[in-house]
Amino acid sequence: MSLSFANSIAVQSRARALVPLCVGAGAYLFFLFLGDTLLQDSDSFWQIKIGQWILDHDAMPTTDFYSFTRTGAPWISTSWLSQVAFAFSYAQWGWAGPVILTAVALALAVAIFIYLLDAQIEAPRAVLFAMLALLLSQHHVLARPHILALPVMVAWVGLLMAAADRRSAPSWTWLPLMALWANLHGGFVLGLALIGPISLEAVEHAEKGRRLSLFMRWVLFGIGALIASCCTPYGWRTLQGATNILSLGELLSLIFEWMPANFATFNSFEGALLALIAFGYYRGLVLSAPRIFLILFLTWSALTHVRSIEAFAFLVPLVLAKPLGEMFPRRAPDATGADRWPARTVTALGALMIVAAGWTSTSLYMGHHRFTFTMTQTPVAAVDLLEQRKVQRIFNAYQFGGYLISRDIPVFVDGRAELYGEKFVMDFFKATEGKKPELLPRLLDEYKIDATLLVADAPGPQILDQLKGWKRIYTDDIAVVHVRTGTQAGLAPDAETPKDAFK
Repeated sequence: MSLSFANSIAVQSRARALVPLCVGAGAYLFFLFLGDTLLQDSDSFWQIKIGQWILDHDAMPTTDFYSFTRTGAPWISTSWLSQVAFAFSYAQWGWAGPVILTAVALALAVAIFIYLLDAQIEAPRAVLFAMLALLLSQHHVLARPHILALPVMVAWVGLLMAAADRRSAPSWTWLPLMALWANLHGGFVLGLALIGPISLEAVEHAEKGRRLSLFMRWVLFGIGALIASCCTPYGWRTLQGATNILSLGELLSLIFEWMPANFATFNSFEGALLALIAFGYYRGLVLSAPRIFLILFLTWSALTHVRSIEAFAFLVPLVLAKPLGEMFPRRAPDATGADRWPARTVTALGALMIVAAGWTSTSLYMGHHRFTFTMTQTPVAAVDLLEQRKVQRIFNAYQFGGYLISRDIPVFVDGRAELYGEKFVMDFFKATEGKKPELLPRLLDEYKIDATLLVADAPGPQILDQLKGWKRIYTDDIAVVHVRTGTQAGLAPDAETPKDAFK
């Protein structure tokens, strides 16, 4: 297929889905073959566990029942639909299920992204932007709910920008997208926040006589979107739950995905920022005030929290699409080539071939490859030993919480930082990282800890080696186990909570 023929297909309104489908399929196969890299965050364990609990009980969690430090405390799942999807796929295909689900979500995000860009810029440039977006997002591509919500985020912002480009109001038929996003992941608050500046872009370029009416239509749409975001099993509490993480203050600087961007060494995000600045100066790119605000806001978010880099990568090109389209006008399509191939036939056949190739490749790859979770997050041998000793209260490392939950063992702490609160988790980190070692014995006594399960190369085990009343009984490359001396098998005599209560 020649480039001119591909371009002619891409600009045909009835066949413009073919190029996005091809690139989306390529992205799917790429991440399928690198699927083990998606299984590197222990949060995936408790996400699946909660999803399975929802399926088993046909109910939604409203309190915590996976820890012994916060048992019964109010807690809601703002990603319940993603968790159910992950749990169902895991039950069917093991770890291959979440990997396939994640790869499909990335493929959909890329396909939607290119489809939306194709309305303003040529297909080759849209594909280039998609590849750059995936490169920038690589550090945060994991089998977790934010990836399942990624195609919805791209579609939502792309449709809003398309309405602004037309100087019109969004269609009310798009509101179900916000409801879907709110059930998939708490990041939907970004979609709500962007309605305001995008509406200003539409109003600024509208005719003077209709600016007020257009603005009111955007206001009504924003209210509708807010209501749609509450169409979840938790209602308005979803909004509160989605924003709780932002109130953790100092703690956010210790959780990797919430850390600020680090430019100590050159990285792809730094390169993208420099390239964007250089391009703006070199080409004299002129933007309206609302578009400048949108780009600055997305850049600030990415600089503040590395988890926001994928939003920067996928949404900035959507904001720049129309100005870039005006700067680089489309070439006239090859009408002769288009006439020889009926657009709908080409699209249908191409889509069928892509689906067939993807399914065949998946089946063949799964036939000889077994997806496994990264060993650094799964202290199997250490936990086996603790179970043999019938330990009840384990002081576990933050990254081991998800794995313990997957084995029905109540945890001291896990990745749900908003449940435990800033002070609790900060005290935990300061105690185990050696910043305030005097906190460690206090926490162990206060919560009647029987044994500890800490990372092998962390300061915590060395502190425990010197702590009276504690003895190291196991060490490997992943974890170190200490038990309290003077009690039978390391079991605290006043352990209160039976293990079966957490199943």
